[in-house]
Amino acid sequence: MSRSREIERKVLRLLHAAKTPNQLTQIHAHFLRHGLHQSNQILTHFVSLCGTPYATRLFAHALNPNILLFNAIIKAHSLQPPFHPSFSFFSLMKSRAISPDNHTFAPLLKSASNLRHYALGQSLHAHVLRLGFTRHASVCVATVDLYATCGRMGDASKVFDEMRDPDVVVWNLMIRGFCKTGDLETGLNLFTQMKERTVVSWNLMMSCLAQGNKEGKVLELFKGMLEQGFEPDDASLVTVLPVCARLGAVDVGEWIHSYANSKGFLRDAVNVGNSLVDFYCKCGNLEASWGIFNEMANKNIVSWNAMISGLAYNGEGEVGVGLFEEMVRGGVAANDSTFVGVLACCAHAGLVDRGREIFASMSVKFGVSPKLEHYGCVVDLLGRCGHVREALDLITSMPLKPTAALWGALLSACRTYGDREIAETAAKELVGLEPWNSGNYVLLSNIYAEEGRWDEVEKVRVLMRGGGVNKVPGQSATG
Repeated sequence: MSRSREIERKVLRLLHAAKTPNQLTQIHAHFLRHGLHQSNQILTHFVSLCGTPYATRLFAHALNPNILLFNAIIKAHSLQPPFHPSFSFFSLMKSRAISPDNHTFAPLLKSASNLRHYALGQSLHAHVLRLGFTRHASVCVATVDLYATCGRMGDASKVFDEMRDPDVVVWNLMIRGFCKTGDLETGLNLFTQMKERTVVSWNLMMSCLAQGNKEGKVLELFKGMLEQGFEPDDASLVTVLPVCARLGAVDVGEWIHSYANSKGFLRDAVNVGNSLVDFYCKCGNLEASWGIFNEMANKNIVSWNAMISGLAYNGEGEVGVGLFEEMVRGGVAANDSTFVGVLACCAHAGLVDRGREIFASMSVKFGVSPKLEHYGCVVDLLGRCGHVREALDLITSMPLKPTAALWGALLSACRTYGDREIAETAAKELVGLEPWNSGNYVLLSNIYAEEGRWDEVEKVRVLMRGGGVNKVPGQSATG
């Protein structure tokens, strides 16, 4: 064996064993020293292992890249944003009269899929058909993925139907594609037709049904999964637990808790612990929530947020504020959801001064810009405690456009505390924001009627008729 060939094999062995960027840099220096920087074989392996910026620089020094090296650089760019350089290298390859092979198109189709670029994907598919690569599994999978991702399920179905024996990955892509376009029924029908399923298939179908508000079907599938001998993983549990909370299926949630504990998920999977904390909070079992929260070896911001929000949900606002303060002392960085939770705690506990302080500290101390949800919490807090004028001032001075929900919360507070002037302002704003909503006109009409302003009541009726708005049966407009 020649000396250069021996060194080349050594470099390839080192590349296969490399695990860190530093090791790759050392190997690069080694093969440069030995003049192997023009070896397409070594460059191909190197490009397949390193990040795209490094891979691109390596490729630029290749004098005569072959199809293997082109395929490697195209694939490298299909795995990381921005994805579009894959097509630049494909064009360069064609300009050098290098013919693509079946390994060229799968990553190109994947890049088109990642970019959600249907027209580009169609053009690639036309290349595939013309060159006769339609029987190659990786190309078919990538084509189905492209069309399913772009929501073109008619195109995806044609490719799927022509496949001799599509594997479980392709079935999953088709199911996900139909469900994503809102066709849950077809997705579920495909799922039931699968001869072989994996846990991923079950999780995908349950997740799609949960997102489509088919909670009962989710639990039915989960039980079927267990009956067929599949062991749920952490993704299964995280999908099913919120469904259990919404349906009040406490027995299923408690079984999941026991199962998660026995399988070590509570120790190793923080997302399962978070979901169980949220589940028990929504079921009103704060004792169980606290138990799981306190036993979690590794908490993240979601863990703290779930417990703080759960305390607000269960009327333990003061405890929730205390937990927030403990979290801050522990050095955990608060985020948007944290402040929604702790401000809700303040609202439920009537902690006006503390709520004002926390809201004021969001951007100054924590670097979190208030969003509509945060303003909504503060308006709720002020309104519940009778500070309706301050709530109005906050709404009118906020840098964001107030929503109907904000004005509705203010109007509700005005009716509780009898502030008709501000109630009129809020009701007028609601009519302006939702001119199709007859309830807003009825509220405004009733405010005028309570003050005996019958001419204004008539104006509201005329406004409703002029806008073609009909009063919903059961709503009471006085007069």
